[in-house]
Amino acid sequence: MPWWLSVAVAVVGLLVFMPIAALVGIAAEGDAEIWPHLIRNVLPTSIVDTLALLAGIAVVAGSMGITSAWLVTAHRFPGRNILVWLLPLPLAVPTYITAYIYVELFDSAGLVQMALRDLMGWKSRSDYWFPEVRSLYGCVIVMSAVLYPYVYIAARAMFLTQSASMLEVARVLGASRLKLFRVIALPLARPALAVGLSLALLEALNDIGASEYLGVRTLTVSVYNTWLNRGSLAGAAQIACVMLALVVALILIERHGRKERRYATSAKRSRVVHPAPLFGRRAWLATVLCSIPVFLGFALPLVFLVREILRGSLVDQFDEEFLEHLLTTVGLSVAATLAVLAVATLLVSAARIAKSSLTKSTLFVAGLGYTVPGTVLALGLMTPLVKIDSLIGALWRSLTGERLGLLIMGTAGGIIVAYVLRFLSIATGSLSAGLDRVSPSLEDAARTLGASRKEMVWHIQIPLMRPALASAALLIFVDCIKELPATLLLRPLNTETLATQVYTYASRGRFEDGSLAALLIVLIGLIPVIQLVRSAEARPKAVETEPSSGS
Repeated sequence: MPWWLSVAVAVVGLLVFMPIAALVGIAAEGDAEIWPHLIRNVLPTSIVDTLALLAGIAVVAGSMGITSAWLVTAHRFPGRNILVWLLPLPLAVPTYITAYIYVELFDSAGLVQMALRDLMGWKSRSDYWFPEVRSLYGCVIVMSAVLYPYVYIAARAMFLTQSASMLEVARVLGASRLKLFRVIALPLARPALAVGLSLALLEALNDIGASEYLGVRTLTVSVYNTWLNRGSLAGAAQIACVMLALVVALILIERHGRKERRYATSAKRSRVVHPAPLFGRRAWLATVLCSIPVFLGFALPLVFLVREILRGSLVDQFDEEFLEHLLTTVGLSVAATLAVLAVATLLVSAARIAKSSLTKSTLFVAGLGYTVPGTVLALGLMTPLVKIDSLIGALWRSLTGERLGLLIMGTAGGIIVAYVLRFLSIATGSLSAGLDRVSPSLEDAARTLGASRKEMVWHIQIPLMRPALASAALLIFVDCIKELPATLLLRPLNTETLATQVYTYASRGRFEDGSLAALLIVLIGLIPVIQLVRSAEARPKAVETEPSSGS
């Protein structure tokens, strides 16, 4: 591998690892009295709430995702063909937007309780009981309604690839549909379920808007409050280190769930599962069970946002200021997406050309970015970015004699760096998977014909990675638009994105005024989700569903 490529790969690995190292350094340099205070007053409540929230989401989101995935894969019932497309759509709705909407609907001053009081003649909350949305279990329901598609997509992909022969043998031996699912289908899907569930939990751990608004004091909320509201950077860093330990624990649990569990079927003789028809009450029960997650996570938020926009004539908000916020959001997302794709292409191509320990280690470190919550990442970036700015300023002053302001920290550059580090693993994973499908013989032929490494990358690898580049670009772009914690903490003064605008309205108790910005976030997020569903549903059609005669 050329020396300049080795240097570039090493620099990328250093940049990815830099926030974590800085975070540990800030925590270690903090006042010795901070840690005992955190142990007594902050961490017990935060850890308990965080673990309870993650456990609740694991149960509720896991049940939603697994049940709906099995029903639409193994059975036919009214509305199934439409629900297959609708079930993944809550991925387009950020958790914080769903939380704001549920409070507007189901809080004591919300539309639902007001309608019930008018209908039943109740005077106050003491006259009746209603579930409290601003609570731990309310937060579990709200976040599960948005995050279950991570489990659904992973489970459905695995159910679709399971051989029908094993299930048919079990049916011949007298297994019921429930036992078939519990004893055969579910254990075979366990590796994929571990991945999907871990992604959902990592997203829950990254959230700050929903948990804060619903009154759940998670570790992420504690980091935010300790840093900004109490002015203790060291205390926030120490809480963030506890969060990192929890993230590592989640990763280890996910890998344990997949440990030594690999299942393969013959590509020539395997048949995919044929959906069995359901009749009567069972058919309609399946329809209801699959419709509930779609209603809670997508239909209800979408209808509410459209209603608020029409009722409040919020289309008039689309003025120069709103357009500026929209352009800022799109500009940051486009810049970060292009930067992520460039860095990921560099890493993946370098790993393909020279399978050295340096490239493998860098790819591994790059994969850690997505597991680090945005709040923790933003906190870890502060010190390194300030030092880089100081170094650039000193160099500029020595050359020109003039003082140079901040170039990265305190500008849009800091947000872009955070986006790149956080979403780099999405691109590297997608590009690696796309490049792995390219036969090595093609590259060997290019080398034989005298192609240089540069020519092989530009004329062979990059063209063959275009589908993977396109899908990764869509996912990264939408994730950047939805990202709230890192944007909230690193944005320059007087800079707003759609996500921070929605958060600002909600923090002032006027979320309905941010419905237009929220709806735009949702509509933009629908694009990659629909593309994801389209590609997933197209794969099974390429598989022969009946074996050849004489098999």
